[in-house]
Amino acid sequence: MAARVLSLWMLARLPAPANDLVVRPWLGYLRPMLQPPRTGTLVRQFLVPHHALTACFLLAVSLLSGGCVTAPYRRWNSADHPPPPQLLAINDPQIERGAKFPIIDGIGWVIGIPDKIILWDRRVSNHHVSADTEEAIARYLAENDLPAVKVRLNEYHPWDEWRRLVANKRVGWGWRYSLGTLSCLGYTVFPGRIWGGDNYNPFTNTVSIYSDVPAIGLHEGGHAKDFSRRRYPGTYAAAYVLVPGAPLWHEAVATNDALSYLHEHGTAEEQREGYRLLYPAYGTYVGGMGSDLITTRGPGGMLFYGAAVLGGHAIGRVKAARIPDPPPEAPPAEVTEATGTADAAASEKGEAAP
Repeated sequence: MAARVLSLWMLARLPAPANDLVVRPWLGYLRPMLQPPRTGTLVRQFLVPHHALTACFLLAVSLLSGGCVTAPYRRWNSADHPPPPQLLAINDPQIERGAKFPIIDGIGWVIGIPDKIILWDRRVSNHHVSADTEEAIARYLAENDLPAVKVRLNEYHPWDEWRRLVANKRVGWGWRYSLGTLSCLGYTVFPGRIWGGDNYNPFTNTVSIYSDVPAIGLHEGGHAKDFSRRRYPGTYAAAYVLVPGAPLWHEAVATNDALSYLHEHGTAEEQREGYRLLYPAYGTYVGGMGSDLITTRGPGGMLFYGAAVLGGHAIGRVKAARIPDPPPEAPPAEVTEATGTADAAASEKGEAAP
């Protein structure tokens, strides 16, 4: 257990922007457990940061609910910020799937149990991405004209990620060879094939998927779309790591884009699934940020994190319940025996039936 906590703590310290939906923010409440004990009363522990926590919660609610679902859906055209030709040249095929390794994937499934519990879905971090999820991601990329985005489905390919880091000229070299190097190092040392964590890496323009949930794949695609339309994607990525509260904005943009896409292209059940999963996933970031504000040792950070996730589940399910079912198809008109006889007689005489 201690080794797992230490490894996850090291992973969280690696600046990987838009890293994942669960693992990185989950460590917000583990960090105080790794710090030495501090003096302080229970009142100080819970009440001192309450103003900051309230501001954090209100900011998150305003970002997520304020954007809501946009209709009609706003597509992206890469002509505004063309992808670098060096990256396009090494992006075929655009979607790659990792080879089957049952033992490794079984270990990854077990390690991903906390993620499954937090989002309450056994498909999360199950390391078995179905053709339906792959097709949903492919349609999203085509809809938004994102030809330079690489998608890895349960695949570990560090050499290609380092190569993509060099080729992604849309990100300034200063950011690529500092934060980008650390993100690739984290990918190499802590492979998602084992640790899970669906994520988008803006320094290599790569989406990595380990969950068989289309809504999560669309969310990560939303990150790719968001970074592609930024004039300075490297600075935008650095803000995710260096600016407190910035992840709430990035995650809200990707979540709202995924939900808007499902509103226009998805079925009623797919829309409900998006709310049920993406809202508590956003709650993990709210909880992680709030936990960082609680510096005293104790259960305060864990309680705030749990409240944020449960709040996300509650709000997501309320919104999902409001999605109406499509109207039933009208049954075919019944043809009575009398009407059928009249129609047949009229057709023989070349007249219209009464």
